[in-house]
Amino acid sequence: MVGSAWRGWTKADPGEKSEEVPAEIRNTLDNRRKAKHFWAFAVYNYKAKAVQVLVLKQQTIMRAIEAFGDNPKWGNPKGYDLIVEKTRTGAQARDVEYSVIPEPPTKLDPGIAELVRQVPVNLAALYEGRDPFAQEDEVPAAIAGVRGGRARKTA
Repeated sequence: MVGSAWRGWTKADPGEKSEEVPAEIRNTLDNRRKAKHFWAFAVYNYKAKAVQVLVLKQQTIMRAIEAFGDNPKWGNPKGYDLIVEKTRTGAQARDVEYSVIPEPPTKLDPGIAELVRQVPVNLAALYEGRDPFAQEDEVPAAIAGVRGGRARKTA
């Protein structure tokens, strides 16, 4: 992670995001099942050699990251690399398991740090249906399935 996380909820209306579960979803069991908690943050992808936005909806990954963050021996996940592995467990697309493996803390490579400084990421743009990498004077790019709503920045 090379930036602060944004946390929120995907409402029952596909693509609409919010920092809190809306009352109409919280009060209706069927709709609550459709509400999905998500995290979004900027990351450096070593394979792509690029700064990217990662949007997590998988609870197993979130719980593992929270556990590392709560552990005083590991601390804030921005201080070390995390490897997320996906393993197929069956024939269906949904038949997968995720594991999160922390790498020992190391100083951020100066080249990566410079790239992060050069590539501004505006996560708030996701909630307006805009490209989080677009400069303010660029024409907004459509982001499929993301529009409207509120988000909360977390450290």
